[in-house]
Amino acid sequence: MSLLPEQWPEVPEVTVRVARAVAGRGAPPLAMRVRDELGGLFADAEFAGAFGLRGRRGWSPGRLAMVTVLQMAENLTDRAAAHRVRFDLSWKYCLGLELEDVGFDASVLSEFRTRVVEHGLEERVLDLLLAALKGKGLVKAGGKQRTGLDPGF
Repeated sequence: MSLLPEQWPEVPEVTVRVARAVAGRGAPPLAMRVRDELGGLFADAEFAGAFGLRGRRGWSPGRLAMVTVLQMAENLTDRAAAHRVRFDLSWKYCLGLELEDVGFDASVLSEFRTRVVEHGLEERVLDLLLAALKGKGLVKAGGKQRTGLDPGF
């Protein structure tokens, strides 16, 4: 898998319109709130060491990191998380995907985690997430934080 770092895309207008209409007036789903509060949290460049410059272009590591965080937050299998990317409007919104984007095969998540661990980046996702949450005042320094993430990422 090769990496040409990408910027997080804006959420396509049609995706915004449809996701907001479906969400209605209540609190939007977690994935939409994450995107609204934290934006494109994980830059591809943060994972550059784990991805080569040759080979076929793969899915954005920043987006895969976000999928992994949502997957852990909702306690989903790889297959279920890939299904959410393919069919869930709130996940498409969070990831800045067009409505017709078909996502990726579930095996991509395990391959991503393997590369991240092999290159010692497993704490990078948590560090970036905690820094963003702290910056927004959503967590405080010095307190106990429960992540639900296992040490193997």
